[in-house]
Amino acid sequence: MSQETLLTMEGLKELEAELEQLKTVGRKEAAEKIKVARSFGDLSENSEYDEAMSDQAKLEARISEIEHIIKNAKILDIDSLGTENVHIGSTVKIADKKKNEFVYTIVGFAQADPSVGKISDESPVGKALIGHKKGDKIVVEAPAGAMQFKIVEILK
Repeated sequence: MSQETLLTMEGLKELEAELEQLKTVGRKEAAEKIKVARSFGDLSENSEYDEAMSDQAKLEARISEIEHIIKNAKILDIDSLGTENVHIGSTVKIADKKKNEFVYTIVGFAQADPSVGKISDESPVGKALIGHKKGDKIVVEAPAGAMQFKIVEILK
């Protein structure tokens, strides 16, 4: 039995676009690299060919991974979710003891991208936030030690 993957509609569309790009442009580029590498001669000592084949295998693995995620996706209806508690789909403003503020959107692992403030519900901060209310203090266990935050605001 496959585990379902929680996605927002935006996340599903992003994955579908990536899948389409990989299946069209990505596969064409991989095939071209293999074709060029084959032209270099003896395949047993051809590092370009080995690298092109490895890249193609990675591409196919990512295609398979995205297809699996989409097949097992459960779409969250963000509009029906409230702002009383933190849940997947919430955007949360938190502050540390020094009053530094951070804004994160809680997403399923397949959509996580910390560089743009999207953190997984399975990450240490995401796990600590889920289920809490505005004003709650949370403790996040991190490699550098426990960090304490206060939930300033919960947005949709």
